[in-house]
Parts: sequence; C-alpha cells; structure tokens
Amino acid sequence: MPVMEPDLDATVLKTWAQAIDEGPFSSLCWGERIAFDNPDSLTLLGALSAWTHRVRLVTTVIVPQLHDPTMLAKALATGDMLSQGRLTVGIGVGGRHEDYHAVGADLTTQTRGGLAERVALMKRVWAGEKLTDSVRPVGPQPVQPGGPPLLVGSIGPKSIRDAAAWADGVAGAALDLDTVKQNELFDVARHAWAEAGKPKPHLATSFWFAFGPPEQARAQVHRHLLRYMNWIPAEYVDAMAPTTGWAGTEDDLKAVLRKFEDIGTDEIQLIPTSSDLDQVRRAADVVGAL
Repeated sequence: MPVMEPDLDATVLKTWAQAIDEGPFSSLCWGERIAFDNPDSLTLLGALSAWTHRVRLVTTVIVPQLHDPTMLAKALATGDMLSQGRLTVGIGVGGRHEDYHAVGADLTTQTRGGLAERVALMKRVWAGEKLTDSVRPVGPQPVQPGGPPLLVGSIGPKSIRDAAAWADGVAGAALDLDTVKQNELFDVARHAWAEAGKPKPHLATSFWFAFGPPEQARAQVHRHLLRYMNWIPAEYVDAMAPTTGWAGTEDDLKAVLRKFEDIGTDEIQLIPTSSDLDQVRRAADVVGAL
C-alpha cells in the first residue's frame, strides 16, 4: 500500500487495496509511522479487512512499544476477526526516536527485550488468559488459534536469533537487492528456528520499486526516499538513492524476483514509491507471468 505517499484519501487507498486483492499477490502490506502523515495502521487494518476478501493482510511493521500492549493485542485480534483470519503481524523495535517521543513512549524499551516482553503479553491476551481479576478476559478471540502469525521486522542477526523464541518468520528488507547478504540473514533464521525446534520460518523481504524509463523510475525512488527518510540528512539519502530499491522495466523486475526465489525467499513485499495505480497494475503483470 502507498501509505507513505502524499495526498492520500479513502478512494486511493480503497482502489489500491482492491487492485491488490484482485491481482496475483499473496499479501497486502503497509507500514507504521507516528510522526508522519501516513494513515494510522490499526484504523487502516479495519478498512482493509472490509475492502479485501482474499489476500493476507500484513503489518510491516508495527512497533509494540509505541502502543499499550493490551490494547494493541485487542486491536489486532479484532483485525484478525474482521479479516476472517487473514492477518499476519510484522513487528519490530523501530528505528525512529521521534515516533517514541510523539507518543511519550519510554526510549529504554526500544530494545529486543522490550519487544519480547510485549509480544509475551499479547500472546497471553490472545490465549484468553485474564491479566487481572476482571470478570472476563480481554477479547475478542482471534480467528487464528493463538493469534495471528508474527514476523520479526529486522535486518540484523541478533534480532533474528532472539525472535526465534516467539516469531513465525522474518520480514526483512533488501535495500540494495544483495541476495548474498539476504541469504546469509535467512540462514541465521533457518538455524535459529531449527535450534529452537520450530518449523522452517517464513522468509520474507522487501524493497522499494518504481516502473518506468531508467532515469525517470530512479528519480521516483529518490523522491520517495527523501520524503520517507526525513529523519536522515538529505545528503545521506542522496548518496544511497542510486542503489536503493529497484527501478526499471517488467523484465528487469522479473529477473530480480527470480534471484530472490533462488535463495529460498517465500515472499517479497514490494514497497511502492508512487500512489499511481499503474505501478501496482504493472507489478501484477510481472507476478502473474512468473
């Protein structure tokens, strides 16, 4: 979903959601920020549950430390109920202090341990455990037993190893499309999950994309990065923009997707750099031809 693009309204978001749902895609994904003008992730989850009927809905990623964990568990369980069990929750620590400051969150919780503590509480809620002496536990019950699947949003090996205790997979990011580095992180996950005695993890990654003539498409990515990465000095964004994400033609994207398929990637989340519906339609043509 183009949630980090400017000038969004309900019509744009609903049209994108329905185009994704009607296409060959396996999931519909959207990210969270607080100190930004993107839609609220949990409110959008309710709308997406109504606007779609087939694809899985994947948060990439929600930061539990920015929310009351009990209320977050309740909201996500509601989203799982409304979507009839189609929710997958990507969660992570988050890298922007400004988002923590915006909601008055404790920066000392911006740790892997802080994340794990909140996951444990959310799982207790989803299991129907009463957290207090209330008459009834916090509900509703998720459609998916035990709650929606959890993906750790991380590009670091320590976070991935820690998450083997509670996550069902990885929601990574391939900024420069380096499949060798990506496979190294996937191997960390494979080994960590095996050591924990768990089934093979779901291995997902993501990258920004733009269709069009090379210079035009690359400029689109650059504009998006300058807007999205507004907490980073512009000169650093300018330096990384030429090699970040993907820009090009349908055949180019098909080749890149094949490379990720070859290293055992289960899913790639394509991050739009424009709200132009033509972008998702062109991506659908590529995916449908694979």
